[in-house]
Amino acid sequence: MHQCRCFDTLTENEKKLVEKNSVSISYKKGEVICKRGSFASHVMYLESGLAKVYIEDGVNTLVLKILPEKNLLGLASVSDDFKTFEYSVMAYIDSEILQIDIGTFKKLLVQNPVFAKEVIDIQNANSVQIYGRFFCLTHKQSFGRLADILLCLSDRIFKKDEFELPLSRKELAELSGLSSETVIRMLKVFRQDSLIGIEGKMFKLLDREKMKQISETG
Repeated sequence: MHQCRCFDTLTENEKKLVEKNSVSISYKKGEVICKRGSFASHVMYLESGLAKVYIEDGVNTLVLKILPEKNLLGLASVSDDFKTFEYSVMAYIDSEILQIDIGTFKKLLVQNPVFAKEVIDIQNANSVQIYGRFFCLTHKQSFGRLADILLCLSDRIFKKDEFELPLSRKELAELSGLSSETVIRMLKVFRQDSLIGIEGKMFKLLDREKMKQISETG
C-alpha cells in the first residue's frame, strides 16, 4: 500500500486503522470489480493487476481510462452527493483489490489535511486523463486514436517501450472506439512501417517520435 503516495502521509496509527477496516479481494481476468449504480460502501485500492474503468448502456461501452496497479478507485463516493458508483470497473488481468471502509477513508480526509491534499491531487489527475480520452475519441481520426492508446500503454501503464500486452484486439478496439477489424488492419500498417513490433503478446514501440506525430495529427 505504501507505493501510493497518499498512504505515505498517514501516521502509523492511521495506517493501522486502514488495515483494521479494509479487506483484500482477488478478482480473475474479466471479473467485474464494481458495477455502476451499486451502493458505494468502500474506496478501492488496486494493489496489483490492471483494470478498465467504463460506463455502458447495455449496448455501447465507453472506456474512461485504464487503471494500473497502485491506484485508487471510487473516490467520488467520499462525497455525500454520490452514494453509488458512477462507473463500472473490470479486471483486465488477475487483480488484487483492497476495499477500504468509506467511513474510515472519510475520517482520514478530515483529520489528516496532507492526506486529503494528496487524494485531491489524484482525483484531479484522473479528471485530466479522462478529459484527454474524450478529446482523443471526439477529435482524432482512427490512426491517431490507436497511436494515442499505444503511447498511453507504453508511457502510463507499463512505463517502457517493450511489454507484454494483456489486451485482446477486441479490447484495443474498445479503447480506441474502433472495430476489431479496423484495429487489426491498422496494427498491420504500423508494423509494415516499422513503427511497432509484435511477437505473440509481446509489443515493442520502435519509432516513438513518429507515433507521437500520428497521435497529434491523426
